[in-house]
Formats: sequence, C-alpha cells, structure tokens
Amino acid sequence: MEPASLQVDRRARRAKTDRIDVLALMRGLIAYEGGDARVWRTVTLPTAEEEDRKRQHRERRVLIEEKGRHVNRIKGMLAQQGIYDFEPALANRWKILEQLRTGDHRTLPACLRRAIERELHRLEFVLSQIKEIESEQRQWIEREPDRQAQTVAHLTELRGIGWRSAAVVVNEALYRGFHNRRQLAAFAGLAPSPFMSGGMRHEQGINKTSNPALRTTLVELSWLWLRYQPQSSLARWFKERSQGGSPRLKRIMIVALARKLLVALWRFAKEGLVPEGALLKA
Repeated sequence: MEPASLQVDRRARRAKTDRIDVLALMRGLIAYEGGDARVWRTVTLPTAEEEDRKRQHRERRVLIEEKGRHVNRIKGMLAQQGIYDFEPALANRWKILEQLRTGDHRTLPACLRRAIERELHRLEFVLSQIKEIESEQRQWIEREPDRQAQTVAHLTELRGIGWRSAAVVVNEALYRGFHNRRQLAAFAGLAPSPFMSGGMRHEQGINKTSNPALRTTLVELSWLWLRYQPQSSLARWFKERSQGGSPRLKRIMIVALARKLLVALWRFAKEGLVPEGALLKA
C-alpha cells in the first residue's frame, strides 16, 4: 500500500499514534477487501532482477551528465582564451589540442594546457565507461532470453525507436502489468491534473508522479517520432493541433504526444498492434 494514498483527517493538528495508525489501516483493509479499490493505492514491487536491470540505463544517464560537465569545463577554460571551436568529445581531440592558438595567436599557457589535459583524461575515462555499459546492454538485448530483452528488441523494429530509448521505456514501465492506458499514463507521470470546483475549470498540467528519466525519454522519442514517422496518425495528430501555434503550444502538445506514443508502444509490445501509419525498419 502506498502510504500517501491513505486518507487522513486534515482539520487543524492531526493526532498521530501507533494505535490510531493501526486502526486507520484496519479500516482501510476492511474497505479494500469489501470491494472498495479506491480506499488506497496498491504498490506492485518489482523483482530483484527487474530492479537490477534498471541499473544500466540509470548509470549511463549519470555518466552522460558527467560527460557534459567535463566538456563544459574544457570549453569554458578555452573560451577565456578566445577559442570557441574545440570539441573535446571528438576522437582526434589530442591532435586538435596541439594546434590550438589563443585569440591573439599565442600557444596555450603551460598551466592551462596541463589543466585541460587532466580534464581530457577524466573525460576519456567517462567515455570508456559509457561504452562499457552500452556494450553490456547490447549483449543483454541480443543474447538474454528473458521477456524484457525480447520486448526491447521488439520495440526497435519500429522506425525511430533505438535500443537505448527502448531499454529505458521497457525497464522503467512496460515490464509491469497495466490494465488500461489510464494506469499506464498515470504511472509515467503524463496524466493530466484537472481542477474543477463550481464554476472554476482549468488544467494544472501533468502530475509528474513518475521518475523524470522515463518522462524525458518519452518526450525525446516523441520528437524522433515526428522526424522518422511523419506519415503516422500520431504525427498527423500533432501537426494538426500545433500548426501555426506558438513554441509554448508545441511544448504542451509534445507532452500529449508522449502520452499517446507510450500507449501505442505498450499495445505494440503487448499485442503486436503496429501504430496506425507507422513504418517498420527494413
């Protein structure tokens, strides 16, 4: 049971003792067993293997953020010398570093150069760890016979869906059993939160109850879907409603598209139902 879903008295200060908590839990349990499924929300705990499988893409996301910090620090140090076109993540970074000259055509100062070299070594270590994790993920998808790996491979049959994004969606959401699309959208934190009281009616935005990594991946997939599946019904739905709209409207609509895309991927993984108008890879 999710503790925050249990109803409590909100008037003034609330008395809280173990006895009061146990009585409240017992009343909730009696109502739940009597058929009232909304008295609280149940929590489905993942298995140890399912929880461990999330470790790879979560660690990769952390390393990607660390990579960005190293790159930004190097670019910041070079920008002070009038150098703006150096890309630390390129394979030939050391060769380009040898040829760099400051804005007044001087070689890099000695201390600055050594600081950049140390930062580049740390960047290379992070890049090597990212490659190691990606290699482990590819081996899991290609060689493991478990259901999650098969679902990831199945999703990658759709054009615009890569194995990295598919692994996040499957390991964070689609490995669970959902009864309907509303449960799926609520779990992903993409369900709307309406506010209706008397004559007041307005939307409060999405509830954002799930982890940010899943929502971020779904929004990224939505932009990719518009690019690689322009003739699909989902892409046409987005274009019809955002045509000529402001950038803010497009940001709102891309979240709505992410919710629809998640449902479509869920049906494709569960039932093999290809989204209308979507193309498969060769």
